[in-house]
Amino acid sequence: MFYNLLVIMKEHHYFKIYKPYGYLSQFVNHQNKRRSKKLLGELFDISSETMAVGRLDEKSEGLLLLTTDGKFSNYITSSAIEKEYHVMVDGIITPEIITELKNGIEISVEGKAYITKPCEAKIITDTSHIFERYVRDERHGVTSWLSITITEGKFRQVRKMTAKVGLPTLRLVRVRIGNYKLEAMQPAEVLPINY
Repeated sequence: MFYNLLVIMKEHHYFKIYKPYGYLSQFVNHQNKRRSKKLLGELFDISSETMAVGRLDEKSEGLLLLTTDGKFSNYITSSAIEKEYHVMVDGIITPEIITELKNGIEISVEGKAYITKPCEAKIITDTSHIFERYVRDERHGVTSWLSITITEGKFRQVRKMTAKVGLPTLRLVRVRIGNYKLEAMQPAEVLPINY
């Protein structure tokens, strides 16, 4: 699928996309060491002013917003906006682990100890809304899903949080940014949004 997102107009434009697993949250590569990486620019033909709002790392997937509006970008990435992730982890989630996550976890940020802000966390049993992607066979161990909703965005924060409680992240899908939701979107799908 190749979408043409070129919008020739003076107004700002806004889109939501399902960033696929294995892609960087950028359109142009400026680093030699990343020459072989897949970029969003391979999926979408966009105007040069369009930017991704926030990031999802290469191994993460899900909701990503695009815009030409810097004020919108700053607002969405602020701590006023919740970001919800559905996370497949290696192991069984217990009520005690959920409490730990909710209260804040000490993780490393830029080489320094950092305690995450209190967040929302809960076990998920119905994952039918999440695009199915093979991760591993059940014979390699039990997996569980949880929802984590945060307002901060430290580098690889959710992955660090689950690792700290002994449940390494196997799959991470962002399903919501504020009022914008992934819903039934498929990888590489793009939809216009209203702001």
